Amino acid sequence: MNAGGTLPSSFRDPSGFLFTREGILYRQVNRSYGAFYDHLMQSGLYRELTESSWLVPHAEVDAPPLRADCAYRVIRPERIPFISHPYEWCFSQLKEAALLTLKIQRRALEAGMSLKDASASNVQFLNGKPIFIDSLSFERYSEGRPWIAYRQFCQQFLAPLALMSRRDVRLGRLLQIDPAGVPLDLADSLLPISAWLSPALFLHLHLHAKAQQRLGDQPPPKNPPRMDRRAFVGLIDHLKGAVDSLRWQPRNTTGWEAYYQQSDYGPEALEQKRRLVGQFLDQLRPPPRLTWDLGANTGLFSRMISSRGILTISIDSDAACVERNFQECVRTGEKNLLPLLIDLANPSPGLGWAHEERSSWMDRGPADLVLALALLHHLAIANNVPLQRIADLLAKAGRWLIIEFIPKEDPQVQRLLAYRDDIFPDYSREGFERCLGALFTTRRTEKIQGTERLLYLMERTS
Repeated sequence: MNAGGTLPSSFRDPSGFLFTREGILYRQVNRSYGAFYDHLMQSGLYRELTESSWLVPHAEVDAPPLRADCAYRVIRPERIPFISHPYEWCFSQLKEAALLTLKIQRRALEAGMSLKDASASNVQFLNGKPIFIDSLSFERYSEGRPWIAYRQFCQQFLAPLALMSRRDVRLGRLLQIDPAGVPLDLADSLLPISAWLSPALFLHLHLHAKAQQRLGDQPPPKNPPRMDRRAFVGLIDHLKGAVDSLRWQPRNTTGWEAYYQQSDYGPEALEQKRRLVGQFLDQLRPPPRLTWDLGANTGLFSRMISSRGILTISIDSDAACVERNFQECVRTGEKNLLPLLIDLANPSPGLGWAHEERSSWMDRGPADLVLALALLHHLAIANNVPLQRIADLLAKAGRWLIIEFIPKEDPQVQRLLAYRDDIFPDYSREGFERCLGALFTTRRTEKIQGTERLLYLMERTS
């Protein structure tokens, strides 16, 4: 929290801000937004959006405001248990967030309101689905006024989705570079010529970028073009068609999304590993409320945990794995599993003003339980991270740890060493237990049958 008392992610909006008091999250609504807030509540729009689970609900409370000089009301919004960032989402997560934003905008018009911004950060994932979290983004609709959030929607949703779909899915990480989104001239230069065969992409990205370049820093016209309500609805529907038309489907380019089918585990060994993880979970008291599954692949073990009603953040650095993981969540309606695209060797940093507006991955912890299965050798050998540094990170990440040690003799480790010198003399069971033992107490150790792999249940010592 900054010196002004507001949450670091909530200081830019003059309509109000989030703050905490005694661990409770509040939002102050400022007087400048009072008329819009009343319209949101009295028009039925708030009730319809919350009943549809499109907008996070809140309660009006008598709590004292943080800044009484400008306060209109204090509300207590439902708290999102884990905040994620758009650059950590897979293609389908970003697409669902975009479609939700457009559905809300269209419904808002029917209630005489409009979204004044279309930031992807206004969407989070709750119970497996996207939900809009900024109840102060609505303003009264002014007949004839164009959608002021149009450019922002194109930069934060349409441009990255088009790049991920038509060029390379990894370009979604451009959202991490610029908080305003992907500049349209950059998207225009990166998209293949074939993308312009889509009339929607040609209009909303290519021509939009050219118009921005042509206008540059010129002052806005005294008589800007008007957009009546019918044209406004047509714009929203056209954008929806553009987003709907974009597809990305993993094509087994990395092999990691088929890891469980192609690994050296036999079915008996895999089943024993699942059984042991379940037994380890049964030992935890109290049961964990938040689990981080690090290197989760497509979420096989994440689902073991989330099926117990435990919120599980399923982290992997492979876009195909995260996409398949999320698609499975959608297919089965899972509510306690959130797949995220995070590279542990280069995780999401603190970004924005004073590095605080968007929190780092580690700052969103610690978790109650960390799962690190078939992960250690990738960090230690493929990424040259010393075991002690890995231990330090895991100790910061959570209290309980279920971790798998895979020795050098294992075929998976041998593949990593096949084309490089073995410069890892400390990578051994003894070295592993020494480094982890400095920070964790081992509660149980089991060998996975048919392999030399070991599964540990550990508890952080302090």
